[in-house]
Amino acid sequence: MAYARPAATAAEVQSAARAAHAHEFVERLPLGYDTVVGERGIKLSGGQRQRVAIARAILKDPAVLILDEATSSLDTESERLIEDALARLLVGRTMLIIAHRLSTVQRADRLLVIDRGRIVEEGTHGELLGVGGLYVRLYQRQFREGVVEVGGGGLEDPLG
Repeated sequence: MAYARPAATAAEVQSAARAAHAHEFVERLPLGYDTVVGERGIKLSGGQRQRVAIARAILKDPAVLILDEATSSLDTESERLIEDALARLLVGRTMLIIAHRLSTVQRADRLLVIDRGRIVEEGTHGELLGVGGLYVRLYQRQFREGVVEVGGGGLEDPLG
């Protein structure tokens, strides 16, 4: 994790790992934070790799962060943990999030819906739900049950 900021203290690395929900699984690795991972070391799951990447981003503390499909190919629990970590990471910075999973971007200040390389809709999650366009169709496809959980634990009907 310290690749992001080699001069970081152990406490700073652990703090970033906790914020990214990575600390618990890192502690269980054979050598904890000193375990070598990757091709020559321990293999991590997709969710674990994503959480390590988020911890590195937290440690680096960039003004602008670009995330490309940060929650793709993850199980529900890993996705929930990563979305929570991303919410913490978002504070005080500009993030460009590229995502097909709409749950990843629902809390964004501004959403751009791109179809065939063109911006076709723009607004907040709530505004786009009110338009009844492509975003709503994508949203309905992903949340077929008709009622989904949104920030704060409330329920929302995708059709308003």
